[in-house]
Amino acid sequence: MRPPLQIPLAVFGPLDWAVVAGYFGLMFCIGHLTARRKTDAEGYFLGGRRMPVVAVALSIVATSLSIATFIGVPQFSMNGDLTYLSQNLGVFIAAFIVATVFLPRFYAAGTVTIYGYIDQRLGDTARIATSAMFLFGRLLASGVRLFLAAIPVCLLIFGKLEPTKGQLIAAIVIIGAVGVAYTVAGGIRAVIVTDCVQLCIVIGSCVLGIALLLHKIPIGLHEIVNVLSDPHAGPFGSKLKLIDTSLDTTRPFTLWTALIGATFLNTASLGVDHDLAQRMLTTRSAWRGSMSLIASQFVSVIVVSLFMAIGLLLYVFYKRPDVMGAAAPTDQLKASFQVYPQFLLNHLPTGLCGLAIAGMFAAAQGSLDSAINAMASSAVADLYWPLMARRGGKADISSKTPRLAVAGMGAALIGFAIAAAMYYDPHGKQSLLDFALGVMSFAYTGMLGVFLTALLTRRGSTTSVLLALAAGLIVTTLLQDAVYGAWTGWLFGAPHRLAQFWWMPIGTLICFAICVCGRPRVARPPAQAVHSEDQTPVAAASEA
Repeated sequence: MRPPLQIPLAVFGPLDWAVVAGYFGLMFCIGHLTARRKTDAEGYFLGGRRMPVVAVALSIVATSLSIATFIGVPQFSMNGDLTYLSQNLGVFIAAFIVATVFLPRFYAAGTVTIYGYIDQRLGDTARIATSAMFLFGRLLASGVRLFLAAIPVCLLIFGKLEPTKGQLIAAIVIIGAVGVAYTVAGGIRAVIVTDCVQLCIVIGSCVLGIALLLHKIPIGLHEIVNVLSDPHAGPFGSKLKLIDTSLDTTRPFTLWTALIGATFLNTASLGVDHDLAQRMLTTRSAWRGSMSLIASQFVSVIVVSLFMAIGLLLYVFYKRPDVMGAAAPTDQLKASFQVYPQFLLNHLPTGLCGLAIAGMFAAAQGSLDSAINAMASSAVADLYWPLMARRGGKADISSKTPRLAVAGMGAALIGFAIAAAMYYDPHGKQSLLDFALGVMSFAYTGMLGVFLTALLTRRGSTTSVLLALAAGLIVTTLLQDAVYGAWTGWLFGAPHRLAQFWWMPIGTLICFAICVCGRPRVARPPAQAVHSEDQTPVAAASEA
């Protein structure tokens, strides 16, 4: 077995460690300060529905970015082009759909989680099943994100591009434990406040990286654009190519995946995944929640564009020695998925390197803390309270049970991330961005089919909901490269491949068709009537 690759870390000095320690200290302080405010379970999970629109918008961006953006997007643009940005067409379409169709119904339902609406519309068993599917999918997706975050952290702590399993586990535990600690203390308020701080740090580290790369590349911006515009620079032409009109279904980021696949995927992530939807329920009204969602998408485009720019500049820095000349880097690029962390550690001056690495931690924990809180709220409001009601018991509506649930969900995520670390192949053909995007589709397809049935029709039953959720898992499994290639090869004589963005529309339409086969059902009235724009309904915890 060949020895792991080493990178010298002389640049990362005491001042850098002090900056990183200061970041962790700030997170703990925010958790402590938000924990001093007395609250019940609903206040712990929804912040009393009094969170500012701007803060919620920034929190949505911080959550949606994750470590996959921090290390995956520069990897993609360095090896490819700008077509990933075109998927934002689908993001904006999805945001408009969620803002106008989903959020008003969720606020009118007045429940702690969005799955409370499924209870009113399709019954309590459908709610439990949909919530359980969310917990399953979020455990997979956020566990993978936590594992991905551990890879660059190992580069920081141990100086290895190919860390051992034990080192990966240690990094996972460090990142997870800190995120769980401040989330347990402050609930959704701590999540939103820390997300805002973390996003500012992430943007600062991006701008810092771009400025340093422009300084180190010995040609001007105009010449850099000319290099990137070379028709042979990218895999399908210029590296500045933004729109790919190809009809090739194996390409992940075409105009058609943007308009169709990305619309379905982001409608699911924003509308049926409580991880992001929970944030929009913390404002005073559906209108304010919708404004926070729309605003977040504009900010997200800007932040992702910064990461794409970093990847393009890293292409020139590491892969164009003819352009760099005498300024070419002495550290060889060993693994493209580590390119940005490697650059930060080897080329940033002391102090600034610590700030950039703090940005990496911020990207990792910005998605981790919200996932833990969302999973805990769903476990308590959609599983624990209904099951207690069925048994005739009295649900605990204090913040003690939510805090225990947050700790439990944090432990579960850490455990799954460790399991993912044991099986991931760093030399596989799949990029980190593809890996992260594909995981949640297993749960999303069935969940989106169920929600579309509930929102757009009067049909649906407990049986059809259960069948739709099961079909989502089966269909997505059949569309995986290995499985899809096997059965298409058997049918057509040659294996085929389908880009991940097509999994959602295919799976969702099948699940929707199954779910609407259920008999028509009359929805139960909300627990409380809709109030004015500044006083939205809040369902009593005992209603669950």
